[in-house]
Amino acid sequence: MSEIRNKILQLLNYMNTKIIGQEDLNKKLITTLLADGHALVEGAPGLAKTKAIKTLSSMISAKYNRIQFTPDLLPSDITGSDIYVADKGEFEFRSGPVFANLVLADEINRAPAKVQSALLEAMAERQVSVGGKRYALPELFMVMATQNPIEHEGTYNLPEAQLDRFLMHIKIDQPDRETERKILRLVRNENKIACGTDTECWEDKGQKEPKIMIKDVIEARSSVYDVHMSEAIEEYLVQLIMATRHPENMILN
Repeated sequence: MSEIRNKILQLLNYMNTKIIGQEDLNKKLITTLLADGHALVEGAPGLAKTKAIKTLSSMISAKYNRIQFTPDLLPSDITGSDIYVADKGEFEFRSGPVFANLVLADEINRAPAKVQSALLEAMAERQVSVGGKRYALPELFMVMATQNPIEHEGTYNLPEAQLDRFLMHIKIDQPDRETERKILRLVRNENKIACGTDTECWEDKGQKEPKIMIKDVIEARSSVYDVHMSEAIEEYLVQLIMATRHPENMILN
């Protein structure tokens, strides 16, 4: 268990060196991964939303696909469809980009609700239904979606049913001055990591990108479920859920 924990911490530490100033985003992405959920990342352009997700994907030895959501996208472009094969004289299912371990749904609110709903079954039941047949998705399956909250023209708000599929709705903000300086340094030389602040030097740490296998993620998830939870915490969670469903029953002191 300690070995898996060390691997996960290495992932987090490495992400913090590559995605500067977004430690909370990095932590929540890994938390979502360990909790077997999906994440929706919202923030202005240029805040490393896509880069953070791609960096996490690159550190896991698993299949990664990116889907660019556009107004003319069709549901079959995501799930796949039955294609007629003339040589065989029959229809054959060709899987879409959703058949991967890690799926980046970039600018998900650029596509209409009908296209967005193509992800509903995949995210909830880990399967896709096409032509009356069901096709299972991998055991490790995580959707990481991004959306831009600034430009609303030509966008489609995600319906409540789809928002419910995301375990995390992560909102990120602009970095501060010191963080901006570190980002400038990092962009100038992606192979080096800033040492110190202000006028201090650059130092080549020789840090290699850590890699973990799918089985490591699955084992880490099992370890998460083994964490002891006291009855007081369980009661607090239940009360919190009840408060969101029936706020009129809450008594404020």
